[in-house]
Amino acid sequence: MEPRLVGPGPYRATRLWNEIIELFRAGMPLRKHRCHFKSYERCFKASEAVDCLHELLGSNQNFGPEVTRNQTVKLLKKFLKNHVIEDIKGRWGKEDFKDDGHLYRFPPSSPLKPYPKKPSCGKEVIKFPDWNEPKAGTSQEHIPVKSVTMNSEMWYKRHSIAIGEVPACKLVFRRELTQTNIEEIWKSMTLSQLQKVLGLDSLDEVLDTKLVNSKHIVQNAYNVNKQGIVTLEDKSKELPHWILSAMKCLANWPSCSDLKQPTYSGFERDVFKTIVDYFGQMKEPLLTFHFFDVFVSVLGLLQKHSKAVEALQISCLLLPPENRKRLQLLVRMMVRISFNNDLPPLSESVRTRNLMVQAFSRCILCSKDEMDLDELLAAKLVSFLMDNYQEILSVPSALKSSIEEHVVRLQRVQIKYAGADTDATFPPPSFCHQISTDEFEYQRATGSQEPLAALLEEIAMNKEISVKDKKKKLKQFQKSYPEVYRVRFPTPETEAVLFPEKNKQKPPILMWALKKPFQPFHRTRSFRM
Repeated sequence: MEPRLVGPGPYRATRLWNEIIELFRAGMPLRKHRCHFKSYERCFKASEAVDCLHELLGSNQNFGPEVTRNQTVKLLKKFLKNHVIEDIKGRWGKEDFKDDGHLYRFPPSSPLKPYPKKPSCGKEVIKFPDWNEPKAGTSQEHIPVKSVTMNSEMWYKRHSIAIGEVPACKLVFRRELTQTNIEEIWKSMTLSQLQKVLGLDSLDEVLDTKLVNSKHIVQNAYNVNKQGIVTLEDKSKELPHWILSAMKCLANWPSCSDLKQPTYSGFERDVFKTIVDYFGQMKEPLLTFHFFDVFVSVLGLLQKHSKAVEALQISCLLLPPENRKRLQLLVRMMVRISFNNDLPPLSESVRTRNLMVQAFSRCILCSKDEMDLDELLAAKLVSFLMDNYQEILSVPSALKSSIEEHVVRLQRVQIKYAGADTDATFPPPSFCHQISTDEFEYQRATGSQEPLAALLEEIAMNKEISVKDKKKKLKQFQKSYPEVYRVRFPTPETEAVLFPEKNKQKPPILMWALKKPFQPFHRTRSFRM
């Protein structure tokens, strides 16, 4: 039987459990053994089982070579407790398996765990609140509009697209977003992206979304210091100073800033044991109980490195801020200790990196109800986390930018002019309470018609523009806002007043006033008698 990759999805831990059992039963050599002068058919020694299962887990891409022999023994103890194996006398139910020569065998009944009935659900992408939709019983036309002051020059530029073909403007309203609205948008879009990365039909299969706190997501995204570490608003939830000092001591060894140089051999091991004991006594792991299935599902993506990193980025963003900060500080210390060649060995038998994984895996990830593969799954996740902690424990920039752009787009109030290249964006209107129909009619008149009437009056009374330009602007205004225009100029006569006709004076006609036709001059003589 060939091992197969168990991808993300519901009941992944159960699927892995059944997968390992099937592989172990198919690959474990069975032969005849003697014990106390008696022969037993089809059985195996405990040490042989450890060898076989350890090799099987190390070559399986769901677990990998990080699995230790000690972890393999612990898994076989759980096999014995769950009747996956039994001793040659048929005894099982206790975790008293040891890496020795005791004989064991497989029971005849099937030890596979049944799968819970999967809830029927279709392909469902999480919907986030659409704040563009009006409330029930209120249309967008009934939303009070803030008056917009617009002079004639601005108006003319907006409407001078084509003479005689200027359409009316369209006001696109948006609701005012409260902090709660923004937090819910963050939650919805974050969960939607997580569902997309995991490739699931619904997150309900691995997560109760009601338990996700939207405030935690926003705080983890914005309340960070220069090193990307979460800053807590409630200082009482910070790590104790003495634990921080101990962690800094080992992380920066031998340059201990808060502690004096040790004066006895084995000091560093005592400091390490103090840190392990503190994190080991926590009532809940850092990744919390109700996110266990999510992180186990992410383990199915480890073969796709970039997707696994993105899924863990988003999943860690859901954590309570105090958990996220402790995880950041702890993993950073684990990585620094693993690469610190100046630090003396903290164990004689275990490599430093493996020691970090073994010591802190359970305080990072485990299930509320003890599961059979907890330790192996946690070790796999912590190893990947240590290798990629800088990316995983940082805020996903692409997701943050996408959500911020969406929020800004929802907060806009736009006046759009058909055919125009630009829009005028104004602050969102304020919403206080529902208004009556009469109040709405009054606000519509005072909020929209009065500014337009004032604009029309400014155009009409402007003496600095030519008569030709004034007529052109008035014609455009009349086509765009006929009702407002009709109130100001109810009759053609009222419009004609703006352009009084000048009294045309006819030029005088020059006429020669001739009383008599021209007569030649006759000289006469007068004689005196």
